[in-house]
Amino acid sequence: MLGSADASTGNGNATDETEMSGAMAPARPINPTPLWISAKPPTLAELEAMAREQLVTLPQVFRDACADVVIRVDDFPTDEVLDALGAESEFDLLGLFQGTGLPFRSHDDVAPLPNMIWLYRRPILDYWAEHDETLGHIVRHVLIHEIGHHLGLSDDDMEAIEAREAD
Repeated sequence: MLGSADASTGNGNATDETEMSGAMAPARPINPTPLWISAKPPTLAELEAMAREQLVTLPQVFRDACADVVIRVDDFPTDEVLDALGAESEFDLLGLFQGTGLPFRSHDDVAPLPNMIWLYRRPILDYWAEHDETLGHIVRHVLIHEIGHHLGLSDDDMEAIEAREAD
């Protein structure tokens, strides 16, 4: 019998009983616990690993240009960053390029700090929860945007790159 109530326990749980060689198979729940009940958001380290995985899928020319870029993940941007950008909320910023873009570097620069790309985990997760996109796609989008700033690209240039990659 399919989808019957479990009469032996009287608990009303639906079971799937399949007849095999005249014997009844053990009862199994029809609706196992959904994955989302036990799923957890990625940690800072897991999101950083995801960003690195996305980086290796970009064209070689971008990977080469980013060889010295440090990628970091933090829960939120600092108050100083939020103030400098005029952000109204710590959720307004998904990522940040920090440093001097390649076209703007000079040989006269005195020991420049390495360029950094920051991804902000909580705003990214919040954006993911509110949109119909995969987390990997969002991380890739933010990463490409920040790499674009490192390369001196405009927002329009970055959108064109993403459109090509989606094809």
